[in-house]
Amino acid sequence: MSDQPDTPATRAAAVLGFDHEVRVIERARSAEEAAARLGIAPEKLLKTMVVRRAADDLLLVLVPGPLQIDWPRLRAHLGVSRLSMPDAEVAREATGYERGTITPLGAAGDWPVLADASIVGGGTVSVGGGAHGVAILADADELIAALDAEVVDVT
Repeated sequence: MSDQPDTPATRAAAVLGFDHEVRVIERARSAEEAAARLGIAPEKLLKTMVVRRAADDLLLVLVPGPLQIDWPRLRAHLGVSRLSMPDAEVAREATGYERGTITPLGAAGDWPVLADASIVGGGTVSVGGGAHGVAILADADELIAALDAEVVDVT
């Protein structure tokens, strides 16, 4: 019997087979607080942003904690004139995760994943583990490869 959290994300990480560590921390009130509890720099904490291109056309964008999406740059890369972020309920229905726990690992919908170029070569990073206070730490490049993420400068 394992005391490791059992979430779709932790199961997906195991199936994908990349080296990773699952950690459980007290629920944080901010990305900076979560990074401190994990013992990593804030830029090593990856946020998963749900972005809508059209009604039923979403993608997941991995962005380092303190950075923000550069919307004109992302629109230009995707060749669209408009993007938006769905509300919390739409994001939950699309991914299976509530806001604050969204991760590409084990997400429903099989949405494409973009990873900001600043993540490449970044060593150990943390991505959501599919539940509040659950984090998956892995090598950035191994994570990107396991997710088959497209690397793009989006911040």
